[in-house]
Amino acid sequence: MAGMRRWSRMLGADGPAAVICIRVAVGLVFLSEGIQKFLYPHTLGPGRFDRIGIPAATFFANLDGVVEIVCGTLIVLGLLTRLAAVPLLIDISLAIVLTKLRELRPGGFGGIQGFWGMAHDARTDFAMMLGLIFLLWVGPGHWSLDSMLVQRASERISAADGRS
Repeated sequence: MAGMRRWSRMLGADGPAAVICIRVAVGLVFLSEGIQKFLYPHTLGPGRFDRIGIPAATFFANLDGVVEIVCGTLIVLGLLTRLAAVPLLIDISLAIVLTKLRELRPGGFGGIQGFWGMAHDARTDFAMMLGLIFLLWVGPGHWSLDSMLVQRASERISAADGRS
């Protein structure tokens, strides 16, 4: 019984139904990026990871792709949303540190150097980071599988309490 209550709190889906807009936007960006790591391995997968100096580039690019596909899908569905947001927060934080912050150094990493180049290149990353923080904070909203799970768990708890 206590375990069900803990899960209900973690899944907590009492945010507004409109959260689905953030969930779908954030989840689809990660899902798409994960798929593209496998579709375009030289440009977005192991080739890119190797170019930016990540050791074991193939392993980490493939791991990153799988995490983005699995967790992005979970977020779109609103299933284990808060749990799925954590690896994606780690993922996006590493992406910012390993690629975007380099652009602040002389020589940069992208085309436009300095702060404005970094701000331009990191706009999606920062939006995704804030979207993930929002989902951790607010939860998946009413239109989610988490909401259905919480509702079923609440019904079971109520039924069990009524039998006691």
